[in-house]
Amino acid sequence: MKIRAALIFLMGMLLVSCAPKRDPKRIVIWHQMRVDERVILEKQMNRYMSIHPDVHLEAIYKETEELRSGFIIAAIAGQGPDLVYGPSDQVGPFQVMNIIRPMENLFDTSWLNSFTPKALTWYKGHLLQIADKLGNHLTLVYNKKYVQKPPETDEELIALCQKLTVDRERYGLVWNYTEPFFFVPFMSGFGGWVMDDSGRPTLDNRGVIDGLKFIRDLRDKYKVIPAEADYNIADALFKDGKAVMIINGDWSWSGYRKAGIDIGVAPLPKITKTGLWCAPMVSPKGYSINRNVPEEKIPLIVDVLKFLLSPENQLETAKVLSTMPTRVSLYSDPYIENDEILRNSRLQIDRGRAMPVVPELRAIWDAMRPNYQAVLGGVKSPEDAARDMQTLALQKIQEMNE
Repeated sequence: MKIRAALIFLMGMLLVSCAPKRDPKRIVIWHQMRVDERVILEKQMNRYMSIHPDVHLEAIYKETEELRSGFIIAAIAGQGPDLVYGPSDQVGPFQVMNIIRPMENLFDTSWLNSFTPKALTWYKGHLLQIADKLGNHLTLVYNKKYVQKPPETDEELIALCQKLTVDRERYGLVWNYTEPFFFVPFMSGFGGWVMDDSGRPTLDNRGVIDGLKFIRDLRDKYKVIPAEADYNIADALFKDGKAVMIINGDWSWSGYRKAGIDIGVAPLPKITKTGLWCAPMVSPKGYSINRNVPEEKIPLIVDVLKFLLSPENQLETAKVLSTMPTRVSLYSDPYIENDEILRNSRLQIDRGRAMPVVPELRAIWDAMRPNYQAVLGGVKSPEDAARDMQTLALQKIQEMNE
């Protein structure tokens, strides 16, 4: 970790001498929003600029990993965007590099209190991100052509999938089950979780083992999910009507509706053995301020954020994308209360667990992936995989901190 940080620092320093002078009336936002989100953001930025014709707002799209690495390098060099937008798990690495600015003293307490607490990402005692969307979470999405009442338990899920699966023609359920992020809901449903409160991995336990067995049984015993499925395969099967249900995130819903599918969204099922609901990771998505923004520019940054995070703009976004807003006043809005998808999305958020923002989470993902896939490939038992996940996670975290 120290070597990597040193290399990033040196790359940044090479750029310092050519860092351009910041325009005090130009605000640049780096983000990783999908296309439909970008359309709404541009529309809202244009409204702001029509009110403030002397201000120019510019949004630049970058892939998630490109955004993270690029922002680190640019910010260390004293450059980069004024605002960086993304999921909350990028906050930890940015804080370690000291490249985002604490915001708790920039906004009135009353304004901050108008947000649900889950929208405010605090880390190491500072407010480092304010979100406009809450969720980024997995749910059960189903095609209403085949499913009138979604399953509430794992036993109901299996029974419904068996009823609706037609060999080689249609699956009861699909999802990107080879990736650890998509395994987490079942791991948590059986009582497991990725780490404890101190950031230490907690992967060698019964919850992980039973979760691994459950996924394997869905494929090999009950034969209700495909033999293989990555994200694109699962997405295509559902869009093509070759799968009745899919586990996917709130980012996918508008795409399914555009594909002409009458979808329903439901919380993931309860595991009968434990009495626990499957709990996906939940994370806010929002804005952080570049540490390099000069003091004289901060009032404009604050004004722009207040506009973009306003209830009116959040409600507009929720109506188009079915994303959960973060302003508390909107939770009693008739549209939010009466929209079936948003109601169930909020229920899933309430049953989910906050995604950790600590940098160690990346090491845990990297430790889980090969061992999880080894179980699916028949190379390891769930017991051996859970043990090896824990060992490798501890090793990778130690390497990060060397």
